[in-house]
Amino acid sequence: MSVSSPSPMTKWSVQPAATALVRDRLEQLSLSSPLLQNLADRLLLETGTRLFDWVDTIHVSRNAPLDSLGFSPVDPAGVPGRWHHPGALLPWIIPDGSAKVVLRVDSVVDFLRAHSILHRSGSKNLISAQTPIEGTEAATRRGAVVATAGGVTVVVLQRHGDPGPAKGATEGVSYSLATLAHHANRLRLRPRYHDDPVAGIRQTIELVEGVIADLGVDRTCDLFFQSEREFWQLRNDAADLQYRAQSLLGMGWANHDHHTYRSSRHCFGPLIRLLETLGMECRERFYAGADAGWGAQVLEQPRARIVVFADVDMTADEVLGDFAHEGLTPSATRGTVGLWCHLHGEAVLQAGMHHLECQFDFDAARALLEAAGAPSLNPFSNFEFLRQSFTRGQIWPVREANIQSALSAGWINEEQAARFRAQGVTGSHLEVLERNDGYKGFNQTGISDIISRTDPRNAQMT
Repeated sequence: MSVSSPSPMTKWSVQPAATALVRDRLEQLSLSSPLLQNLADRLLLETGTRLFDWVDTIHVSRNAPLDSLGFSPVDPAGVPGRWHHPGALLPWIIPDGSAKVVLRVDSVVDFLRAHSILHRSGSKNLISAQTPIEGTEAATRRGAVVATAGGVTVVVLQRHGDPGPAKGATEGVSYSLATLAHHANRLRLRPRYHDDPVAGIRQTIELVEGVIADLGVDRTCDLFFQSEREFWQLRNDAADLQYRAQSLLGMGWANHDHHTYRSSRHCFGPLIRLLETLGMECRERFYAGADAGWGAQVLEQPRARIVVFADVDMTADEVLGDFAHEGLTPSATRGTVGLWCHLHGEAVLQAGMHHLECQFDFDAARALLEAAGAPSLNPFSNFEFLRQSFTRGQIWPVREANIQSALSAGWINEEQAARFRAQGVTGSHLEVLERNDGYKGFNQTGISDIISRTDPRNAQMT
């Protein structure tokens, strides 16, 4: 396991010109592709998502000014090679002049099945369920050409910790299905309830190391977070509604943006060690201000394309150091994050993630979810480049022993304890996010407001 150094001064910026290159090319290809037109319409109307946010790779003109737009070569010199933008959240670019776009999905088979079924409108199917698939069932990359009409080639691709080029999906690593299923089930069934949560996280690290020995770190990372999304979804109705909508179009959770874990102070170091064992690297540190009472370490696994936002109670002085690796001293108080962990447990163990954030058309997604019975709280980021909102929290019951110990410690009062017993406490959310102009960062100010609003000691949340 390597230890990564956090970068406290990371400042992400908007990249409108680079984003326009991708957006304009996608619009141009969509004009000639019935499938892209149809899919874009259905994604927006049925899932509240944008076609743009599902693009894995897009081919552009050979003369595209990639250098001047901030793109850099990814692959060794070849024909023609991919480019990426290190300062933006954008698809890979291939400047070969071909009319081709690659869309990322969780499962190629699920996509083909979904689109071989008659549309709700009764219109003609655009894809055959018998479309050939490149790559074995256990491959780290698996793809299919699903359309060539209008001279535009549309590929759907599933990745499992493999950042390799979409072309030649069979070049990805393949394992036996039995080995893959065995380790997937070990992760899904891992023990989550422990008297000593630090020991529980250490046990999880040992499990992960065993999976890595057979599958490698990137495939293991992909499997781990797949099981984490499943566990979180089981306990969140809004997530289940959204996943069903996206699965009806064969997309799955391939539009995930980041996974958020809440941690107690004494478990934060072990949590970071677990994430780094999975190949995650510390990115920017996050601190919302002296009055917020909490901070976070952002981590990224660049090959598996997983981002984690790890929340913990902390002070202004502590953010100046490497709190991810130096550890945090015990505290007699509990902020929003610490109280959540005391009442529900560690997010990486029995509680599950606090929220998954996915990329959407902000207004469309919120409207669809509200119509389905999952309204959103007021936005806590509402910029042109970044819009964010939680769905209404999923209420979980709380063990009496946890309420009593919080009451005895003075973290809650009698009125709050009575309310927790009668009504339960918010446990998790789905987060609706819209990113524009390639913005890759987070809102360092407004997010403290939503943390305060989701503190269970506050009776009203809007």
